[in-house]
Amino acid sequence: MSKLLIDVGSTYFKVCTDSSIEQHFRDFNKDIFDDLTYKCGDTIHNYEKEDVYICSSANGGLSTLIIGITDSFSLKYAKNIAFNSGINIMETIIYQNIQDYSVPSDLIDVVIVVGGIDSSSNIFGNKLFSYLEKLNYSNIVFVGSELDAPKLEQNINNLVTLPNIIDNKLHIVEENLKVYLTNLYQADIMGKEDIKSLYAITANQIYSTPYIVNKTLPLIDANFSVVDPFILIDIGGATTDIHYSKDLVDENIVTKNEYDRLVFKKLGVFKSKESLIFAAQNNEFVYELLTHLKVTENIFEETTQKALKVLMQLAIFLVLVKMSHYKKAYINLKLLSINSIVLTGGITKVLADEEIEDIISFFYKKILNSNHNPSVVLDKNYDIWTLGIKNLKD
Repeated sequence: MSKLLIDVGSTYFKVCTDSSIEQHFRDFNKDIFDDLTYKCGDTIHNYEKEDVYICSSANGGLSTLIIGITDSFSLKYAKNIAFNSGINIMETIIYQNIQDYSVPSDLIDVVIVVGGIDSSSNIFGNKLFSYLEKLNYSNIVFVGSELDAPKLEQNINNLVTLPNIIDNKLHIVEENLKVYLTNLYQADIMGKEDIKSLYAITANQIYSTPYIVNKTLPLIDANFSVVDPFILIDIGGATTDIHYSKDLVDENIVTKNEYDRLVFKKLGVFKSKESLIFAAQNNEFVYELLTHLKVTENIFEETTQKALKVLMQLAIFLVLVKMSHYKKAYINLKLLSINSIVLTGGITKVLADEEIEDIISFFYKKILNSNHNPSVVLDKNYDIWTLGIKNLKD
């Protein structure tokens, strides 16, 4: 039976039928439901609720603070699981030095506490409890030594305790924490009144868009001229997401996932425009890049189509830098091994192929000192999202 597929982004609606895909810029003065039904109501009314499938990235993801024992195991493992669950890591803290860290003023969506194998005990104590009393957070989960769990449960209100993510052989055990974080992400979407109202037009679960896109990656070469290994960059209004093959990871963490995802909450071109500009101004190569693009930093003050193009080009450059060996980040990818870079999201409606290729070439020459030239594949009709949601339900 024919299906109607709807993606609610932070900037655009995408509505897909068997014959076409419509994209509409959101009216931020309107409720999502009212705006969607005003622009696409004639199409929506042609479908039964059971045949309407919706995903959303309008919430921009959740923020987390991770408290762990070591960079090499507890923090590394927790960061891996959090990133791949669509969580934005705001801060990581080594427990032994917790008194040296400042307390973030922003609300943290979820705190993760991890450390020790299950035969260890008395790892955490008053230093942790004192820090948490000053912290403003909504959820907290403990995924460390089972022997320490009772003490933490006695001293931390509303603590969720899950099995340790570190087994006795120091391997990662990701499933329980990943399910918990994914469900939190889902609950955050569902908690938005704007999103709740969409159940008036669908009888199906509303999924997160990044989850749907990750479901598509194993199928992508059937519809696009993509050569493995590849990365997919989704540049939206609030975030920039990277989906990548595990073959591209330098430091191999054994998990069940063939593809993983990172999200950069502050590298969007509309809702997080100011933080994107701030990141650009603090990158030592950006002014050289602006010169290469034949513009000045005054472009940041403009609201023209040219300024939007430059912001999107900067987002591509900055996220590649974050994934490179030049920048010590959560994870570095083997960017010299990439054969294809796939781009999806609003960027494909704004930038031409050559404008994207120019930025990627600049990055490889300037940052990696290489003439490597991966092919650029644009998902201009946003087919990748539709493949994912169809595959999920068929």
